[in-house]
Amino acid sequence: MSFSTLGLSNEIIRAVTERGYTKPTPIQMQAIPAVLLGGDLLAGAQTGTGKTASFTLPLLHRLSSDKNVKGASYGCPPIRALILTPTRELAAQVEESVREYGKYLPLNSMVMFGGVSINPQKRLLKGGVDILVSTPGRLLDHVQQGTVNLSHVEILVLDEADRMLDMGFIRDIRRILSLLPKQRQNLLFFATFSDKIKALAAGLLNRPTMIEVARRNVTADTVAQKVYKVDRDKKRHLLAHLIRQDNWYQVLVFTRTKYGADRLVKQLIDNRIQALAIHGNKSQSARTHALEKFKNGSLQVLVATDIAARGLDISELPHVVNFDLPNVPEDYVHRIGRTGRAGASGEAISLVSVDEYPLLADIEKLIEQRLPLGVIPGFGADQTKPEPVPNGNKPKSRGDKRPTHSTTKKSAARTVAGVKKSGGRTSTPRRSAKSDR
Repeated sequence: MSFSTLGLSNEIIRAVTERGYTKPTPIQMQAIPAVLLGGDLLAGAQTGTGKTASFTLPLLHRLSSDKNVKGASYGCPPIRALILTPTRELAAQVEESVREYGKYLPLNSMVMFGGVSINPQKRLLKGGVDILVSTPGRLLDHVQQGTVNLSHVEILVLDEADRMLDMGFIRDIRRILSLLPKQRQNLLFFATFSDKIKALAAGLLNRPTMIEVARRNVTADTVAQKVYKVDRDKKRHLLAHLIRQDNWYQVLVFTRTKYGADRLVKQLIDNRIQALAIHGNKSQSARTHALEKFKNGSLQVLVATDIAARGLDISELPHVVNFDLPNVPEDYVHRIGRTGRAGASGEAISLVSVDEYPLLADIEKLIEQRLPLGVIPGFGADQTKPEPVPNGNKPKSRGDKRPTHSTTKKSAARTVAGVKKSGGRTSTPRRSAKSDR
């Protein structure tokens, strides 16, 4: 099957072809025709499966085909499509896809997020924007200042909806929903299916089409996974050894805390390994600079907290390292999903100290597989050391606030067909995720 058989316009097919894509992925084959029909959609897919194109392509087709565009009101032109994402990096990448796929269409788009001046965003909104990609907090900043018009939104997309809920955006989402017209198309995309997602879908979607292209909470077959059990004070030495011994390039390393990320960068630089950190305490310009250097290959190691687990899209990223295991086992799936994307092969290494054994057990239970152990002479863990985490209690993070929700691990095969949509209720916006407003 080719993209031309999915019902997309010639202009969109031309743009897709120029990006080197000829055949749609499984999620695209199912989602694009469903979105073109105009109904609501609830879609789950592993990371790296082409999810962004599965909603941007039909969204562009529907907006460009509809000649009935409503006029401006409230002093600023109306937004026709709204795409909400949890992080700044993901918002920027989604809007880049919208621009590239829609470059032969008479539509314009923009991206909004916090950490940068709001005034240039105001000027762009005044000029008229068809497709707006934004993080929830910054969108509400514009709502409060009366600089954005959401009264004519035709299509709403919640991308990485599960991540937004994990980050505490539910109040913001509900407030945004209350500002949208009741008659609209809703597209909700998730990577992990939880009770929170089911509840959100039940209140938002109207008889949705349910699509799921892979088993929930599983890792891609294209990712080779391995665990090294190592003493905590030897982790940084083992990481440097692996990078040097195998001549690794473009290594994405995850730490549990912001402080840990900055400390690891300093240690790697001391070992003459180029590294930069990306996390919520970094300015937007610093985050953008680090990400650009990493993408173009001029930066060897990018150290990140989980803020980046859903927002990074690097073509053929070869290596992901869990310097610290995540407190939430689902985040392991999202982290290593940065590699092995779109059919490419990748490698995911986890450096596990004795205090993280309970976290490793939770991850293996979630993904329903035992992770193979690797051994490097001189870097093995001291197995005689007493277990510092009695009764299975998990270590607490000292930096980034991690969600304490309990995510269901059952395979939820039930659909949410027949639920009624709701405009949501107005509530005071939360400020618990300020770093990505």
